[in-house]
Amino acid sequence: MIITYKGIKINYNTFGKGNSIILLHGFLENATMWEETIKQLSTSYHCITIDLLGHGNTECLGYIHTMEDMARAIKVIIDHLNIPKAIFIGHSMGGYVALAYLDLFPDHISGIALLNSTALPDSPERKKNRNRAIEIVKKNPNAYTSMAIANLFAQKNRNRFLDQIAAIKNHASNTPLQGIIAALEGMKSRKDRTTILSSFNGSKIIFAGKQDPVLSYEQSAKESKHYEIDLISFDGGHMSYLENKDEYITELYTFLNSIS
Repeated sequence: MIITYKGIKINYNTFGKGNSIILLHGFLENATMWEETIKQLSTSYHCITIDLLGHGNTECLGYIHTMEDMARAIKVIIDHLNIPKAIFIGHSMGGYVALAYLDLFPDHISGIALLNSTALPDSPERKKNRNRAIEIVKKNPNAYTSMAIANLFAQKNRNRFLDQIAAIKNHASNTPLQGIIAALEGMKSRKDRTTILSSFNGSKIIFAGKQDPVLSYEQSAKESKHYEIDLISFDGGHMSYLENKDEYITELYTFLNSIS
């Protein structure tokens, strides 16, 4: 389904009935990443998947897509669907967007799950890496996306998930250059939202991979302990929804049932 926002088209889909869940994909992904999750959840919940700005079938809004820009675009869809309150599940960049939504519209979230994501901002080193990525992607976007996707999986899992990696690379190759750079710029400039998350009175949880090559597991563990947020650990990398599919679904259901 398509909705128009500030002159651009935003793609979203809805599945099932029940309490509403908003599923937000990560950088270089799109709403199709949730297909297996939807098969499980849509029997009990009203699931909404959204292509974030500059990804999938959603158009670019500008040359920087801040997490707030993405959150406000999501609000338009939620208002259109007359959803007063929802549970947010965000993978990686999708988690940053969910936190921006919580910051902007705190009364409209009943629970939040950060899947391989964090409320912390980019470190100075991470910002430098984003800048390097922007320069690389300008010269050779396909080479960049190919490298970036493979590096999301734990080293030990890369041969086992060759088909999935190829499929994600294929989707990523269709992400426009403007969308890639705008997202990198937006992630680089995102706010520290640890206080927002820790003060949130609704249900919250962090899912983390012990061998995540992108987001340090030690950082996730410290974040969980310091801000008193439950942490679910998986033996895998940044793509827990694939690398640890069965355990992820089980733990996600446990979290959702604790809210319902």
